[in-house]
Order: sequence, then structure tokens, then C-alpha cells
Amino acid sequence: MSKRQLAMVIDLNKCIGCQACTVACKTQWTNRNGREYMYWNNVETYPGDGYPKKWMELGGGFDAAGDLKEGIIPAIETDYGVPWDYNYDSLAEANLLGPDETGYGKQGAEEPGLHPDREPTWGPNWDEDEGAGAFPADNYFFYLPRICNHCTNPSCLSACPRDAIFKRDEDGVVLVDLDRCQGYRYCIAGCPYKKIYFNPKLSKSEKCILCFPRIEQGLPPACAQQCAGRTRFVGFLDDEEGQVHQLVEKYKVALPLRSDYGTVPNVYYVPPIEGPVKYDANGKIITESQRIPAEELEMLFGKEVHVAINTLRAEKEKRKRTGESALMDLLIAYQHADMFRLDNAYYQRVAKEKGLPPIPLLDDRYLKGRSSETAPIEVPERGEHES
Repeated sequence: MSKRQLAMVIDLNKCIGCQACTVACKTQWTNRNGREYMYWNNVETYPGDGYPKKWMELGGGFDAAGDLKEGIIPAIETDYGVPWDYNYDSLAEANLLGPDETGYGKQGAEEPGLHPDREPTWGPNWDEDEGAGAFPADNYFFYLPRICNHCTNPSCLSACPRDAIFKRDEDGVVLVDLDRCQGYRYCIAGCPYKKIYFNPKLSKSEKCILCFPRIEQGLPPACAQQCAGRTRFVGFLDDEEGQVHQLVEKYKVALPLRSDYGTVPNVYYVPPIEGPVKYDANGKIITESQRIPAEELEMLFGKEVHVAINTLRAEKEKRKRTGESALMDLLIAYQHADMFRLDNAYYQRVAKEKGLPPIPLLDDRYLKGRSSETAPIEVPERGEHES
């Protein structure tokens, strides 16, 4: 058991599906060296098959008795999709970006235009914005950002026969020891969220690391910091003054995804609560109707989702009526810096206890936290301790 648990809360009511988080993670961690197909962070359209394809049907996790459930390892080509590129070079060479006197280009190509360099089979946004239902009567969808859940009871760890997966003692971040990993991929089969990936160049498993090198130096995870909708909060679950603790433990409006898998995930979601009403066959409004089926939300977030939604709606109504609601103020996130309480003094203390040099600070906006407020310590500026 880790001493403390770092966690993330994602407000699905504010996610606009812009993929800024996906691009931030991709450019930082997975754009080369066998990781091209990996998306440690992806934003799915729900309902949809997701990434990898139909991941909720691929098994893993624990059963009611606490035993590991069998899982399936997704195939790169059919379930993830092999990354493809387009014929940008040939377009430019043949002047196919715009027609000339031949109508197509100087070489008179028969099929001008943009073409993939291989036949696409699947991809991270394959069914984006499709959703379910019949437009305009009752169609619906919402965006579901996903990263590794850094579970308290990670099934990937239990599945690994090499003891190559571990939780960091200081913050509960789940990592892969690449020196011990032999690429057996039991971890991938064991993870019900399918958020561990196999690197075919290294023959190792790799995954989201919650950007712990950034967090130790005072920076939020790349996906969270780049979020245009301010949907993500990051902090320790035991930090009672923090937004993460308040949303999860105090107001109980942030819930884990598929808690029935038994892994105790530490990424939480504020469920979607609002949407347009439905219309009948004559185009008339069906009063008090909801497009997102309650049973779908219950499947994703458990029975507690109904209490969370009622709380959110009550607080919204309270805000309209009185102009005040501490919960709504928290979720609106007026100040970007307030969304991340990274408790830098805690990490400095951990480094000192391990006999390591002080960790250089890259940003001083996100230093707040339980340890930083009760026992602050001097933080070195970047480069101050470097030899």
C-alpha cells in the first residue's frame, strides 16, 4: 500500500473533445520508437467502440472473489489500428494540391487528392461523434477521456509473473520496470481498461506514468495542463483542502469508471448531467426527458451515479436561486492554478529521505498541498543544485 495516492478528477460536462490532451501526451511520450500506435491518453466518444476496439469486452480485472479474470490481448492491426500517413509529398510533387490546365495536376493523375499510405483498419478516433440514437429525436453522445487509472489494486501488477509492475510508495503511481519486463503481455490481458501497451521495438510493456517527472518538478501532467476546457483536477486523495478530495470524498460527485472491475481506479469522473430533451414522432418536446440513458451511466459509474447527478443538479439550481454554490465554484475552476495541488514540499521531503538531491522546481503555481501547508521547506530554483 502506498503512503499516499495521487488522483485525477475529470469533469465530463466540460470536455469538448478537442483532443488537446491527446496531442500533449502524444508529443511528450509516444511519438517514436515503437510507440507510434500508443495513446496513453485518448478521448473516446461514448457510446462507441473506443480504443482499443471494444475494450470493455476484452476481459481482465478481478471477479467477485478477488481472483484475476482472463483477458484478451488486443491486436495492433485490428484493435488499435496501424498508424498511417498521407501522400503529402506526392501531392506537392504532382501539383495535386490544386488543378492546372489538365484539370488535376501537371502529371494528369487519375485519382487526385489525399490518400492514406495504407488501408486504415482502426484508430483512436474511428467512431468520433457518432454516438447512438436517431437524429434529431433522441441521439446522444459524450466524450470520455481515458488514461491509466493508477489503480489501488492494479490487476496488471497481479498478472505480471516477473514482478515488473509496481506502485510508487510515495504517490501510488503505477509503473513498469523495463529492466524486469520480458514482454510476456500478461499485464495487457489483465488490465480491464487496456491501458498498457506492448512496444514491438523494445519487446516491453509501456504505459502512462502520470507524468510523475513533471509533477515532482511542480508541473501538472501534460494532458491536464493543456486541457482547454479545464476539465481535469490533480491532487492527493488525503489532501482535504484539495479539489480532488472534495469532489470525491466530500461532495461525492466524482466517481471511478467501471468500479465493478475490482481494481479501485484513481481516475474519477464527474458524470454528464445535462442535454437537450427528446422529441416525439411529431417533433414535439417530450418534457423532462433525458437523452443519455440512466442505465448507461449506471453501467459506467455504478449506482452512486444517481446520487451524484442529483447533487450536481441541486447545486446548479441553488446557484441560480441564490448566486452561491461552493461546489459549482470548484467545478468552474476560475483559477487554473487552483486545479492542481501537487504538494511539492512532500516530494522534496521524499527526495531528502532517499538521500537524493533536491528536485528542481519548474513552476511555482501548483505547490499547494497538505505537506506544503503544514511543513513547508525551501525549494531550489531550477539549476540551483546542478553541478
